[in-house]
Amino acid sequence: FLAQSSALGALYYFFIVLSAMALAWEFYLTAYMARFEGTIRESMKKTLVMVVANLGWSALLVAVFVLFVLIPLVLIAIYAFTTSGNPVKTLNFTLMNFAKINEPTYIKVFIKSIEMGVLTTGVCLILGYPMAYLIAKCPEEMQDMLIMAVTIPTWINMLLRTYAWMNLLSDNGIINGLLSVLGINPVTMMYTNFSVVVGMVCNFMPFMIIPIHTSLRKMDNSLIEAAMDLGANPFQTFQKVVLKLSMPGVINGIVMVFLMAISSFVIPKLLGGGQFVLIGNLIESQFVSVGDWNFGSAISLILAVLILVAMRLMKKMDVQDN
Repeated sequence: FLAQSSALGALYYFFIVLSAMALAWEFYLTAYMARFEGTIRESMKKTLVMVVANLGWSALLVAVFVLFVLIPLVLIAIYAFTTSGNPVKTLNFTLMNFAKINEPTYIKVFIKSIEMGVLTTGVCLILGYPMAYLIAKCPEEMQDMLIMAVTIPTWINMLLRTYAWMNLLSDNGIINGLLSVLGINPVTMMYTNFSVVVGMVCNFMPFMIIPIHTSLRKMDNSLIEAAMDLGANPFQTFQKVVLKLSMPGVINGIVMVFLMAISSFVIPKLLGGGQFVLIGNLIESQFVSVGDWNFGSAISLILAVLILVAMRLMKKMDVQDN
């Protein structure tokens, strides 16, 4: 696309050069500051240099944002609203890429994605809320250690974690091997809803636990004591106080896990054996296999709008939580 438009290509390389210049300017000013000593006049110079350095750093951040976020979004929007195979100077705008989503094949993909997203989110919530609640009940020093333990699996590449689950769930895998030792017939777990949900729950569970724990950690424990002093039993205290105060974290966790589940394509492809086509797999196939970038961009644009709306909702919940 950039090759067809000299203006966009020039703009693209302009921001690359601007980023390089800003970074070089930052390094130069940092080295120049090291020459100063502790006099008042030189301290004023140092302050001025720091201000200019911050401006250079800000220019670098703006350039990176434009280069890696704004320009790709603009290109996706252009592809989504145009027909394929037309040059940039004579763009033919159309809404057919969005109308194509109403075809029964793609409707089934969206329905299947929502089903798997709801199932994954529900399992993460059922398992994640008690874990977050138990962590919030621990001493402050231990809470940080436990949260770090929750995030440790995310340090490993998602592809490696998915391959690990393939070794565990396969017909000749570790789990079926243990079942054979116990005299139980092997169970087919790979390429099923179970394997896909297990893989997504394993990968996305921290994104449910952490926001819920954050809300629970901010909660004033005196409110729980007041509820119990007023005669509320433990269940009523949890229902009327703890659960309501943790709802911002619950909503944030639900939104994040659901969006990642419906847009995932590595896990359904490997653990589902290609039998599961979710929104992420559909977008990947349109760009990589089919070559219909316009339709793939239309789906990506819809997903991007959903993510922006979800981010707005999470920001609103954070304000209410604070």
